[in-house]
Amino acid sequence: MISVLQRVREARVDVDGQTVGAIGAGLLVLVCAERGDTETEADKLLAKLLKLRIFSDGAGKMNKSVQDIGGGLLLVSQFTLAADTTGGNRPSFTQAAAPEEGRRLYDYFVAQARQAHPEVATGQFAADMQVCLVNDGPVTIPLRVAPAVV
Repeated sequence: MISVLQRVREARVDVDGQTVGAIGAGLLVLVCAERGDTETEADKLLAKLLKLRIFSDGAGKMNKSVQDIGGGLLLVSQFTLAADTTGGNRPSFTQAAAPEEGRRLYDYFVAQARQAHPEVATGQFAADMQVCLVNDGPVTIPLRVAPAVV
């Protein structure tokens, strides 16, 4: 699975002019299931992002996690993270999981996040979403968990 984490002061997702998910300070997480991903990769990604120390402590150093600060998570499905731009000017998305599998893994990821963290909001899978955010820092980090090779 691949994701992009953005440390935010606030973020929200609107669909058809209505806010479907919003948080204050925390992480906006754009997440994409790729071909071959399973629940194992989703679990590893969630564990990593919950413990990633990218929030400032009292000395201004990045020593705190989203759990440490009690921040929110806004989880947004984004299949375009799997874009392959090596062959011309139009991206290919063949590495993204098929839509049904992508939805299944996204829903699993959200359910696991809700069990592990007190504040979880979401976008709407496969919708035309408008994402509004105030990036804090800015701090933006790509994070990928590759499937295990058997």
